[in-house]
Amino acid sequence: MSEETVGFIGVGRMGGRLARRLINAGYRLTIFDTSEAAIQPFAAMGARASASAAAVASACEIVITCLPTPQIVQNVALGADGIVEGTRVKIFIDMSTTGATYAKRIADGLRPKGIVAVDAPVSGGVAGAERGTLDVMVSCSEDVLPRIKPVLEVFGKIFLVGRDPGMGQTMKLLNNLLSAAAMAISSEAVVMGVKAGLDPTQIVDVINGGTGRNSATADKIPRCVIPRLFNTGFSIELLNKDVRLCLEEADMLGVPMIVGTAVRQLLAITMASEGRDADMTEIVKPLERWAGVQIGGSGT
Repeated sequence: MSEETVGFIGVGRMGGRLARRLINAGYRLTIFDTSEAAIQPFAAMGARASASAAAVASACEIVITCLPTPQIVQNVALGADGIVEGTRVKIFIDMSTTGATYAKRIADGLRPKGIVAVDAPVSGGVAGAERGTLDVMVSCSEDVLPRIKPVLEVFGKIFLVGRDPGMGQTMKLLNNLLSAAAMAISSEAVVMGVKAGLDPTQIVDVINGGTGRNSATADKIPRCVIPRLFNTGFSIELLNKDVRLCLEEADMLGVPMIVGTAVRQLLAITMASEGRDADMTEIVKPLERWAGVQIGGSGT
């Protein structure tokens, strides 16, 4: 059990679960969020609420962020009343998904103040955050890792993927591109099977016993689509943002993303038809409408 004070900014759906794990591990938290309602449960658990990101960074040597968009992370890190204005912070750990460009920009902005920026995006979703089974994709120098390792191990398994700012972010974008592609193409396959008269549960069972097995057929479709729950906890808007960032980074590197571009198009269609807050598994819905069938529920 640690008694170190750690700063945490962004205690929403994902960040809130990470913050709770730190409290349960014995860390004293100083937190900030723009939502008073989000802060209240943690204040009740003993966390200290701060009025700004700068205030958090003036109370703690390590400050963690878990925020929805790259621009918000940049504003929190480098903007007015941001982490850059803190008087005590030494290490900034970003667990959001921002892409390498923003990670490098933020690291460059913090460096003159003697603040080390660490990439630490995660994979495993809300359920993984709850259980502490996330994959944490860390990019930092080897001399910094021992200082932050006990904190990050509270969340799951650490993968040191690089030393330079942005490398952890690139790794996360690759993961999410594959996750989105698996969900998109698996949805097409299962919709086709149902249209042909096959049972959706048997479709995924057979696929999972063969070479087509992937994260969508093994988990998301049987758990969230067939029972019509659509409850992974990850919105189509956030997945679209991650795929967009990946395609932008690929373009800068001169890497073609033919399949990735098609996945992005289907994500955009789903956002337009189902709404930005729709669950990522609802990518199946426009495909179902076009085919005139439904996977699971009363439609099968």
